[in-house]
Amino acid sequence: MVSLINRLRPYQREVALAVLDSVFSRKGLTFSVEIARQGGKNELSAQLELLLLTLFMANPFNLIKCAPTFKPQTVISMMRLKDRLNEAGFGGLWTSELGYIIRLGFARAIFLSAEESANVVGNTAHLLLEIDEAQDVSRERYTKEFKPMGATTNATTVHYGTTWDDTTLLEEVKQTNLEMERKDGIKRHFRHDWQEVAKHNPDYLAYVVAERERLGENHPLFLTQYRLLPIRGGGGFLSHQQRAQLQGSHQRKHRPEPGRSYIAGIDLAGEAETEAEAMLKTIRTRQDSTVVTIGELDFSTTNEVLSEPRINIVEHYYWTGKKHTELYPQLVDLLGNLWHCRRVVVDATGIGQPVSSFLKKSLGSQVAPFTFTAQSKSRLGFNLLAAVNSGRLKMYTADGSTEYQEFWLQMERAKSQFRPNRTMNFHVDPARGHDDFLMSLALLVAAAERCSPRRARGSLRPNL
Repeated sequence: MVSLINRLRPYQREVALAVLDSVFSRKGLTFSVEIARQGGKNELSAQLELLLLTLFMANPFNLIKCAPTFKPQTVISMMRLKDRLNEAGFGGLWTSELGYIIRLGFARAIFLSAEESANVVGNTAHLLLEIDEAQDVSRERYTKEFKPMGATTNATTVHYGTTWDDTTLLEEVKQTNLEMERKDGIKRHFRHDWQEVAKHNPDYLAYVVAERERLGENHPLFLTQYRLLPIRGGGGFLSHQQRAQLQGSHQRKHRPEPGRSYIAGIDLAGEAETEAEAMLKTIRTRQDSTVVTIGELDFSTTNEVLSEPRINIVEHYYWTGKKHTELYPQLVDLLGNLWHCRRVVVDATGIGQPVSSFLKKSLGSQVAPFTFTAQSKSRLGFNLLAAVNSGRLKMYTADGSTEYQEFWLQMERAKSQFRPNRTMNFHVDPARGHDDFLMSLALLVAAAERCSPRRARGSLRPNL
């Protein structure tokens, strides 16, 4: 037992000793463990499982571990335990049953999915009940189907994860544990952020510092996965500080400069079915517009940490109430003949699909269609925040134009909504206006992702 525990880092060992004391003393405590992303919580879990299977291999006892999904999360946990069993000399002694059970002697580790479709009723945890990535597990499902698994045996329970918002299962268990700690002094909540992990791993330190530079210290992903600070519900998408960072000092341009590289993001407006409908929408409020945002790439700021170029927004175009068929030739001329854009990312959702296909046929492989889904829009929003936080994205200075005013109005009114599955939505409430300039900006950032400095002729490295 001592040799196995000593393999763990000090912060992992502290958790392991508390859990094992609860198991051996049959205290039935519930723990919450927050360890920064890639900080070793899965290794801690595997070592606990290895030790308990070893010590109780002569008994028909179960330990149970669940994760939000069977593939890949539960499968990865099973693979890790198998590796640790082999390393400990149990290769050929452990067996796999039914695709989700690992047996050593009479003791079994049962791995289950917390997905709504999974059938988990009937299992009993004698030794330990583990909830992996507890912030992504439904509170209702845990309470109804997993928590009772340890009721008749007073099994010790461990919730592992990184924080998200203040409504998750992990946050609920954490707050309960902290309250109980204040009453009886027994430590039940363990929190080890990236700085604690980095004390024991120089490579991890270098990696997380680079992530902090890339994302920004207050980016939702860095805030939750590395600093372990929960997001307090929704709110403004861009803070006052972020909007100040977004403001640049360069002038707007109406034509390209020789030797410069340009990209574009296009958010397409829906089309009114009839002229009467279009007129009615115009009377009530401004219709959605097709917005094109042109960005100039600056590779002089790239380095080992920030490998992506700076993006200076240099031009905006927008059309309201104009049919897509009428826009085709103008878009082709602006993007291809005027700006010679290296990459164009265009909204290809629904009615945008034929537009993106036409542009791709006319301009070639530099046109990249983008389909909005909950997942893809979330990534788009996170990447936009990272570009702002790192100082890579800058807006041209005030020029008194309608485009400039509408741009900043949407940046100020944009809201974010964080979902339980670690995704986010960002938008402007339709009652307060439109988000076409905001979405065009996000697509512009996506257009810069695959761009690298142009090389001299003869280079084997492509431009994109």
